[in-house]
Amino acid sequence: MSSSLHIESIGQGQELVILHGWGVNSSVFTPLHASLSQYRVHYVDLPGFGHSDAIDGDLDDWVDAIINQVPNTAIWIGWSLGGLVATKAALRFPEQVKGLVTIASSPCFMAREDESWPGIPPQVLSQFSTQLQQNIGKTVERFLAIQAMGSATAKEDIKQLKELVLSRPLPKDSALAQGLEMLENIDLRAQLPQIEQPWLRIWGRLDGLVPRRVPPLMPNQQVHFSDLILPKASHAPFLSHRDEFLAGLNDWLDKVIT
Repeated sequence: MSSSLHIESIGQGQELVILHGWGVNSSVFTPLHASLSQYRVHYVDLPGFGHSDAIDGDLDDWVDAIINQVPNTAIWIGWSLGGLVATKAALRFPEQVKGLVTIASSPCFMAREDESWPGIPPQVLSQFSTQLQQNIGKTVERFLAIQAMGSATAKEDIKQLKELVLSRPLPKDSALAQGLEMLENIDLRAQLPQIEQPWLRIWGRLDGLVPRRVPPLMPNQQVHFSDLILPKASHAPFLSHRDEFLAGLNDWLDKVIT
């Protein structure tokens, strides 16, 4: 598959691949560039977002497109929808994904009432689907507002997210629809115990999209799985609580990079 992904590679050291969430692009991580310069970080625009070409297909096709364009000794870090992509890559390519970090990301974003699984109510995602057809810009803006909900610095967070995201082209309709479909249908819960790599899961306790009831339901019997819960953060902890986020991430990276 010859799709061209936009990847910005910065810094020197252990290779990291970092993936953003739905509706945005890798410019959301700009505030982290200086703090992560001791690593070689590959900031990826997911297919159809930012400067990347859209591709046909599903989550596996996205994983294939990315794995073909990044180094095969990298630690993968995924925020929100990017966490689903990174988790799938870790499951499918254990030899090439050296470690996994998921940020404010659930293995199953959709609430499943019958299984008492907490998540996004189905009607919220279907509203986004409908609104997408009417006004992309407004829908993305509304989604950004939900991401900051609960954070004490919500106003500033939304403003910062918006400025960063709008520095690149708006996502392609097809990519937004693909991403929504993934958020709605992907369920990796049964496969999680198969993850062999060190895995750090970073959560915001006030997250409006990944409820606080998710972390206790995650598999935690493996010694190589660890959790970092930021009590005052919501869905974008790397923006709202950057210092705590970086301290936790760097501490974990120090332990796994040998």
